[in-house]
Amino acid sequence: MPNRLKEDVTKKIKDKKIKFIYLWFTDVLGFLKSFSITVEELDKAMVEGMGFDGSSIQGFARIQESDMIAMPDPSTLQILPWRSNGQLVATMFCDIKNPDGSYYECDPRYVLKRNLKRAADKGYTFQVGPELEYYYFKNSTETEVLDRGTYFDMTPLDIAIDLRRDTVLTLEKFGVQVEYSHHEVGPSQHEIDLRYDEALKMADNVMIYRLVVKEVAQLHNVYATFMPKPMHTEAGNGMHVHQSLFKNDINAFFDPKDEYHLSEIAKAYIAGLLKHSKEICAVTNQWVNSYKRLVSGFEAPVHICWAHQNRSALVRVPMYKPGKEKATRIELRSPDPACNPYLAFSVMLAAGLEGIEKGYELSEQVTNNIYEMTDKERKKIGIESLPEDLYAAIKIMENSDLVKKTLGNQVFEWFIKNKKIEWNEYKTKVTPYEKEKYLPIL
Repeated sequence: MPNRLKEDVTKKIKDKKIKFIYLWFTDVLGFLKSFSITVEELDKAMVEGMGFDGSSIQGFARIQESDMIAMPDPSTLQILPWRSNGQLVATMFCDIKNPDGSYYECDPRYVLKRNLKRAADKGYTFQVGPELEYYYFKNSTETEVLDRGTYFDMTPLDIAIDLRRDTVLTLEKFGVQVEYSHHEVGPSQHEIDLRYDEALKMADNVMIYRLVVKEVAQLHNVYATFMPKPMHTEAGNGMHVHQSLFKNDINAFFDPKDEYHLSEIAKAYIAGLLKHSKEICAVTNQWVNSYKRLVSGFEAPVHICWAHQNRSALVRVPMYKPGKEKATRIELRSPDPACNPYLAFSVMLAAGLEGIEKGYELSEQVTNNIYEMTDKERKKIGIESLPEDLYAAIKIMENSDLVKKTLGNQVFEWFIKNKKIEWNEYKTKVTPYEKEKYLPIL
């Protein structure tokens, strides 16, 4: 990182008389981690990084190799929009390094950087625009909603409009650009869409977004959740990810001569996403609860096919608008907002690049409502489905050379081990459903 940038950051923090700086990074599951340093330690942190015990972080070092270095990325400096005990606080994302200064391969941010370099070596930059949905509840222990609104509703049905507005304003203070915000399909369900950006910056922004949504909700004495399926009778929370590749500031997905304005690169990219969608599913949908959302209906795509505008397809190609060549993109609709964005963006990119490198042929689009088809009809035209549960997803991922290469051996092996433990805990747990159904009669 250029010394000038480090100097500018240090000067800005000291000029604003900021005492504490939060250093942020994520564990392998995508939970934001933080520790603070005082301004007196800032110069040292910017040059040497700050040491910490990595053995207590999910997916990081084993106890015998636990020393890690958090190296602040000055380009991510933000001044927190809220104060701590009346004082301004700064924050920076960190890259995790080994004591010898090399990048630590289990740092999710590094995993994404490594995969972005693979794209860069081919001349591409990876642009993404996620749409994260979430619910507001009265508290974190039950699913009592704040309203009975539905898609695009306004007051009086959308009584959380003030929360959403405050969230958008706070995100803008963080430097996170917002395109849209609105009430979603479910009661008390909402969505704030972030403006398209380069994938690493966007992954950082997703982490900020999830924190801000929860912090603002807490200030309003309610609870916000990105749980994929908090209520079985209502729509789940998705994270539809719009994505494209650019080369020399030109959208590589656009072709003016194609009927639908899609280039051969875009078609091969889509084919890659479709072919490897089962393999990457455990990363884009990493929780037991994720598969309660991935069921037919409720607008959750589970059937592996693509189409223009058809929202029941796994991959959708939004309508082309004349003069908006840079907006040509594809949308993967299966991920949920509780994933680790660094790893999720990595596997999406890897699947698409695989399609480009190996020249995958794109199947015909499906224009009919896939939810209304029978299993026999879907099978006849070759439409397969995503894994039905986390265990099935993990078994498929376990045999994926693509995902192993994308994540790196250590993250790959730890992730699978962790998810098998989660599945075992889930399958052996006696649920309220079982007690209610079976205890009175068996």
